[in-house]
Amino acid sequence: MTEKLKIIIISDGTGETATGVCRAVMTQFKDREVYFTRYKNVRTKDQIDAIFEEAAIHHDLIVYTIVSVELRQYIQDLTRTKHVRTLDVLGPALTSFSNYFEQEPSAEPGLLHAVNDDYFKRVEAMEFTLNHDDGRNTESLYLADIVLVGISRTSKTPLSVFLSLHGYKVVNIPLIPDTPLPPDLFKIDQRKIFALTIDPMALQHIRKNRLTRLGAKEITGDYANINQVTNEVEWANQLFKENKRWPVFNVTEKALEETAAEIIKLLSMRKNNRFKQEKSDEET
Repeated sequence: MTEKLKIIIISDGTGETATGVCRAVMTQFKDREVYFTRYKNVRTKDQIDAIFEEAAIHHDLIVYTIVSVELRQYIQDLTRTKHVRTLDVLGPALTSFSNYFEQEPSAEPGLLHAVNDDYFKRVEAMEFTLNHDDGRNTESLYLADIVLVGISRTSKTPLSVFLSLHGYKVVNIPLIPDTPLPPDLFKIDQRKIFALTIDPMALQHIRKNRLTRLGAKEITGDYANINQVTNEVEWANQLFKENKRWPVFNVTEKALEETAAEIIKLLSMRKNNRFKQEKSDEET
C-alpha cells in the first residue's frame, strides 16, 4: 500500500493556477496518492511562517504562486532553513518575461482571479440576455441591469447582445399596439428602462429588407406599410412621453456601439447620482 502524501499550495490569489499545474503533473504519477491543502490570499510573512511550520513537521511539498519578489525570496530562505521541498510556479516565468520585456512586473496579487471574474460575469450576462430576448421570462425582470423597450426592428436584440458583452444583464421588451405591457415592467426601478425609437421611413426600409430576406415576393400587409409603420412609431413615442423616466434613444442610422455607449454613460451617471443621494441621506 503506497503512502498518501500531502501537497500544500500557497497563493496570493485563489491558487487555481498552482492547483491546475499540480493536477497536470499528477497524471504522470498515477500510482501515487496525494491530497492537497490550499492556502489562498497569502500576503504576509506570518502566514508563510505558519504554513512552513506545518510542512516541516510532515515533510510536505509546497507549491506556490506568489508575485511579490520579497515574499518569494522569503519562501526560498525558509526552504533552506526549514529543509522543506518547494516549487515556485510563477517565479521563473516572471523573471523570463521581465527580461524579455525589459520591464519589472506589476507584482499585484490576484489579478488573474479578477480577470476570470470579469469573464464569468460577461458569460452570465450573455446567458441572461439570451434567455430574456423578445419579452421572454419577464417574471425575472428585476434581475436585469438594463431593460430595452421598442417596436419591432429597432435593434433591441443586437443592442441587448452587444451590451451583454460588456457584462450587463439585458431584457428587451417588444412594444405591440393593443398588447398590454408586462405588469412587472412597472414594478422595477424605472431608471433601468431605456426606450428605442426610429424614423418611420428608415423603419419601413428595414422591414421591407427583412421581408425580402425571408423570401416574400411581394410586400403586402401592414408590417412594412408606411402608414402602419408611422402609426406604430407615433404610438410608441406617445407611450414614452407618458413614462417620462424612460430616456429615449433614436437608433436611426446609428451604430450599435454609439447607442450602447450612450446608454452605458447614462446608466453610470444614474448609479453615481443614486450613490451620492444615499450617502447624503445617511449623513443627514
